[in-house]
Amino acid sequence: MTEEEFAITMNNVTKEFKVLNRHEGLKGSLKDLFSRDYKTVTAVDNISIKIKAGEIVGYLGPNGAGKSTTIKMMTGVLEPTRGEIFVNGSIPYKNRTRNAENIGVVFGQRSQLWWSLPLIESFKLLKDIYMIPDADYNQMLELYRELADIESLLHKPVRQMSLGQRTLSDILAAFLHNPKIVFLDEPTIGLDVAMKAKIRNLIKGLNQEKNTTVILTTHDMGDVDVLCQRIVIIDHGSIIYDNDIEHLKHYFGSYRTLRLNLADSGWKEIIVDEAKTDVMSVISEYQIKGGIKDIKLEDISTEEVIKKIYEQAASRSA
Repeated sequence: MTEEEFAITMNNVTKEFKVLNRHEGLKGSLKDLFSRDYKTVTAVDNISIKIKAGEIVGYLGPNGAGKSTTIKMMTGVLEPTRGEIFVNGSIPYKNRTRNAENIGVVFGQRSQLWWSLPLIESFKLLKDIYMIPDADYNQMLELYRELADIESLLHKPVRQMSLGQRTLSDILAAFLHNPKIVFLDEPTIGLDVAMKAKIRNLIKGLNQEKNTTVILTTHDMGDVDVLCQRIVIIDHGSIIYDNDIEHLKHYFGSYRTLRLNLADSGWKEIIVDEAKTDVMSVISEYQIKGGIKDIKLEDISTEEVIKKIYEQAASRSA
């Protein structure tokens, strides 16, 4: 595969920050004003990754793992301390305007919609900002109508929308100029089941129709299962997993989730590694202890698999 086929390429990228060693109390605060006592914190540690055009990649990790720092380097907000990064063939922090024209972002509560205006007016302003041709703009609106049934939202002021409607609208705005890459940070957080499904279908549909590369950071494993062909897991600034979801589940194929409805304490969930422990022996043990009213045996969930990966990474670094 040639370099042109990769939307994002990161080669040995490291990002370090200088952090002041602060002192306690009023005297300490005054001392900090003139202090040169700094320590170096490595937020991203020698990461190399290549993301193909059109992929939906889940970029996962616990809080403080380095996800946000990596995304900020991809979007051109931060410059790496070492290493090289290319987004759509250019260096993002050296070509911020060009990079901004070819990406879309949805980050938390930082909306790009105008609060008091109807959604369609925000779309028209974005059309002018990105200089979207009339034909392309109208085509995107028709696609939005097909994928998300947005007619009822178009003339509604953003301030009157529910959280789910605002999130949906922000995602529509991020895709409006047909960017090559869209970065989505926790797009379904706090939403109900129906709105989550609607947003996931929208993202999937836009990816398929426009071959848009999507980088998704989320703690909702439902997003990962529905949307992501590939996941990258980062912890303490380093990549600890990079492969597709099926490979991930196959890797932990001997694990099962055993759910037992116990007579004295209700439902209990147990992760069993069948390569080491026989499921029937676990069931027998709990039957002897207090009796079992019901049993469910399921494949391990993506969420539990990722927890296992975190645990393994933590044990290796301990």
